[in-house]
Amino acid sequence: MENRSMSLVELNNLVRRSIQACLPDEYWIQAELSEVRTNYSGHCYLEFIQKDPVSNALVAKARGIIWSSVFARLRPFFERETGQAFVSGIKVLVRVTVDFHELYGYSLTVVDIDPTYTLGDMARRRKEILRRLEEEGVLGLNKELPLPEPAQRVAVISSATAAGYGDFCNQLQHNAFGFVFYTKLFPAIMQGDRVEQSVISALEKIYSQLDRWDVVVIIRGGGATSDLSGFDTYELATHCAQFPLPIITGIGHERDDTVLDMISHTRVKTPTAAAEFLVNRMRESAERLEACADFLYHQLPLRIEKMQQQLDACVHRIPAKVQMRIQKEHFRQERLAGQLASAWQARRMKETYRLEVMPRIMERVAYRLESQIHRLEMLEERVKASSPDLLLKKGYSLTLKNGKVVTSVLSLKPGDEVVTRVSDGQFKSKVL
Repeated sequence: MENRSMSLVELNNLVRRSIQACLPDEYWIQAELSEVRTNYSGHCYLEFIQKDPVSNALVAKARGIIWSSVFARLRPFFERETGQAFVSGIKVLVRVTVDFHELYGYSLTVVDIDPTYTLGDMARRRKEILRRLEEEGVLGLNKELPLPEPAQRVAVISSATAAGYGDFCNQLQHNAFGFVFYTKLFPAIMQGDRVEQSVISALEKIYSQLDRWDVVVIIRGGGATSDLSGFDTYELATHCAQFPLPIITGIGHERDDTVLDMISHTRVKTPTAAAEFLVNRMRESAERLEACADFLYHQLPLRIEKMQQQLDACVHRIPAKVQMRIQKEHFRQERLAGQLASAWQARRMKETYRLEVMPRIMERVAYRLESQIHRLEMLEERVKASSPDLLLKKGYSLTLKNGKVVTSVLSLKPGDEVVTRVSDGQFKSKVL
């Protein structure tokens, strides 16, 4: 079989026709922009990529284009709706046609874009950054710092040529109360891809002279809302969250909240609002100082006068109080003296009783004791004289019937047995 060869043009032409036949419709695709550039004619050239969610390795890539007529319409619409610049690094949902050119190869032509997808991805990224900061325990650190009073020394991070910076300085210098503020600009790029590193560098310079400043103000002078993406990064957020001075932000519009706004000490809408915040804080401090001065110059003298009157009244009452106390002490001493005299008299009477009365009583007790001893001795003699044993020794005897002394013959009858006890023994007898 004869092999028919084709030229490259013929093969590419076949590929183009095949793609047109197989993929004739428009398709919605999700992808990340890795490159965005616009040429002199207004056409926008893109590179779409897709990464593996686990390994972050590149898994797909395609060239894209947005023709100038479409780009002039889609770009303002996208940036107005998302507040995000149409730049590389963002995720988009676009409607495309699939094209193949014999010379330029495969590409995707963008015909429409859905900004809500990008908004969702931006919100997700912000949420992930905030969650990470919370897990690290630094999310609310800057908000917890006390705002110095007064806050006069202000380190400003902004673009030197920004109109917002001029408005901020003008508002501070020409405030209605005549307060004096000391400001210094630490220049930074406030839009584009270099925002993060530029602002961090300015913070490091402020940190090197930390004692010179009360607060840090980060302001962005004008510009499109789409330029706010530089303030939604983890590195910038973690630097600001842990910065040892309170940070005031005025970088966006009322409806835009960046991650930096969420972690800063105080968030206001604009640079002018940041200046008004500082002026109001100074006014509040001044009002408190005026209240203190009013107290010192007006209320304190009145209090001192009142206390002086109270002191004078106390001084006038002192003699009477002293006299009353002296009398009270005199009465107390007289009462104590009387009690002491009574106690002394009682002690003397007790001592007299011990020395005079007690001997006589003891003498009487001794005499009475002797008398009783003599009486007991006489009774002892009488008892001894009445002893049966003594009578028996004198020749007497005792007759007992059933253990009882027989005192009468009438208590005996013939046949009774009796016991007769004499001094040296006893014997039994029978009555006849």
